[in-house]
Amino acid sequence: MIFKKNFIYKIFYFLYRKLVNRFIFSIQNSPELNLTHLGSDYGGWTLVDEDYLKNSTIISAGLGEDASFDIEFASKYNAKVIIIDPTPRAIQHFGEIINNLGNRKIKKYNNKSGKQLIGTYDLKNIHFNSLVMIKKALWKNIEKIKFFAPPNSKHVSYSITNFQNNYRDDTPFIEVDTTTIGEILSEFKINPDNLPLVKLDIEGAEIEVLNYCMHEGIKPKQILVEFDELNILSKRGVSRISKINDILMKNGYRIVFTNGQANFLYIRS
Repeated sequence: MIFKKNFIYKIFYFLYRKLVNRFIFSIQNSPELNLTHLGSDYGGWTLVDEDYLKNSTIISAGLGEDASFDIEFASKYNAKVIIIDPTPRAIQHFGEIINNLGNRKIKKYNNKSGKQLIGTYDLKNIHFNSLVMIKKALWKNIEKIKFFAPPNSKHVSYSITNFQNNYRDDTPFIEVDTTTIGEILSEFKINPDNLPLVKLDIEGAEIEVLNYCMHEGIKPKQILVEFDELNILSKRGVSRISKINDILMKNGYRIVFTNGQANFLYIRS
């Protein structure tokens, strides 16, 4: 009986996800775009390879324990990556990376989980200024806020929206300070009209952050976003994602890639 229920749920969930990807998102195939994948299979991202990424500064929110994308991006484009994550294990992982700058890659990526060993990173071309970490949560306001622990203590990612626990406010949490993209642009003297790329893997808070950006007129040329709420069957989550997708479309964005799960690449026309 348990097997039968699980099997039926998996079929329903598969069909649900197919409908979500078909009707909420309208992916425009663009063969002329030079798509490239950076990072591990688990923590990597697909972006459009453009000259304006060289010597650029980008914002990458959500580190966890897989910095493969950030490191490969910094190395490939001689870029500065501003990493935002207040999660204790992410801060520890970043510290280990900084302590091993200049070392070569000696191991293959772990593509089955979100935890990379330091030896999997090629740090020979990464300098102290290549990676900067802000130990705050990216949000729509500057405040102190609850940061809810994941249901599984083995997992690394905390969440402001707590979608992992059905949006409840009575589950275990830590308190963290927040920042905004506007504050980061000001601090690092980045022109908001010329922000090349933003990556958002922030466990549900991407909806509020993207709303904030569009309202403030901050429109990155590329947005790499994981809509985490697609990973849990929820009418509320689908509604939230559908609305922000419509807002992005109205602001001149189009989807040019998805990994078929929850990661999407938007580019600004």
